[in-house]
Amino acid sequence: MEYDAVIGMEVHVELSTASKVFCSCSTQFNAPANTNVCPVCLGMPGVLPVMNRKAVEYSVAAGLALNCTISRWSKMDRKNYFYPDLAKNYQISQYDLPLCHGGWIDIRVGGVTKRIGITRAHLEEDTARNTHTLSGGVSGIDFNRSGVALLEIVTEPDISSADEAFAYLTELKRILQYLEVSDCNMEEGSLRAEANVSLRPRGSAGFGTKTEVKNVASFSGVHKAIDYEIARQRQILDSGGTVVQETRGWDADRGITVSQRTKESAHDYRYFPEPDLVPLAVDEAWEARIRASLPELPQARWRRFQEAYGLSPYDAEVLTASRAMADYFEATVAAGAGAKPAANWIMGDLQALLVKNGLPVEECKVASGELAAMIRLIDDGTISGKIAKDILLEMFDTGQSPTSIVEAKGLIQISDESELERIVAEVVAGNPGPVEDFRNGKEKALGFLVGQAMKASRGKANPKMINEMLLKALEN
Repeated sequence: MEYDAVIGMEVHVELSTASKVFCSCSTQFNAPANTNVCPVCLGMPGVLPVMNRKAVEYSVAAGLALNCTISRWSKMDRKNYFYPDLAKNYQISQYDLPLCHGGWIDIRVGGVTKRIGITRAHLEEDTARNTHTLSGGVSGIDFNRSGVALLEIVTEPDISSADEAFAYLTELKRILQYLEVSDCNMEEGSLRAEANVSLRPRGSAGFGTKTEVKNVASFSGVHKAIDYEIARQRQILDSGGTVVQETRGWDADRGITVSQRTKESAHDYRYFPEPDLVPLAVDEAWEARIRASLPELPQARWRRFQEAYGLSPYDAEVLTASRAMADYFEATVAAGAGAKPAANWIMGDLQALLVKNGLPVEECKVASGELAAMIRLIDDGTISGKIAKDILLEMFDTGQSPTSIVEAKGLIQISDESELERIVAEVVAGNPGPVEDFRNGKEKALGFLVGQAMKASRGKANPKMINEMLLKALEN
């Protein structure tokens, strides 16, 4: 039997607030264990939580960017369960009245656009972190993360493949980073993705039994985990078995999912309204202020880059992958560089240097204005594209301007006709074999001769003029 995969995603995003959601403790990552704590986030008896206003505003901003409706009135609830990382034995979350609901994200897979529905995005607190790598077989609990503001974003079961899940996560991360509501660093636990996967007979409208896959540390891991889970469930169904509703963990080392526990239902958590927090009331004026503060979002910027700068969809996609990269590109163009040359240099040589050195573009020593100045030096014939590559490398290492590097190293391109004619004459006279090859129809010989001319000029000859002069000399 053929099956269709039905996938929904649950994503927990740590909001970039300076303090926790219900207390004033710092959210600093990697602080010594159990130092960013207080009686509130340690769940001591008799303490009272106080809502972090910035966490609400970040949540509303994310909801608006995800095309959600913002609830005029919502409340916090207690989600009751017993686990070592939950000191109060309940988590303050939202159940039946979430802050944001009914949104969507458009994704592109294989050139096709698909809309993924957002069921809800609600505010809650994070739990502590269990550590099982201590010596002597001892486990520990670090409560620094307990109480950090989380936004849980839940999709409709609109995702049909691992490729679509990967595209959804990529687009969601891009939106949240544009908003600067989260750094979405999966290595630090700022973004955690869980997939609900089920299969149904192809063409049917019902739903199969789903499993929830947790403990995935990367988007590529999510892709592999979903593919594995689809194959596992297909094998069970084809052999006449029954898929069990459960939570499964992703074992990256073995490339498999493993059973962790039977999946709980909502009634197992015995939700009830949080009595120590007043309801959240987001009126039209507050929502309007947050909406007015939103930046241009990645999809809109992607379209504008194509329309305003004549870029291809692919180039626009790469340049709008992060807000910082898109800002850098626009600043380079505003400083006088052509859009296409700026895109080529940023996506090519500069991006390669950033990746090699593990740097984000925000920490790049090559200022956008200086990159534009280098491109203008190429355009006006002062330097060649080949020399520009060496100049960019030195700019990247030192932060110097291209003009100062050109002047200090004497790298000005040779465009003097008499000088170039002399170089061409020497190259033709010194390479009779390749000259004869060219005259016999072997056009590749021209490339060799151009290379010899550039070598003779130490890379400073105007390559266009060298090409033209060599062709003329060879024809004569």
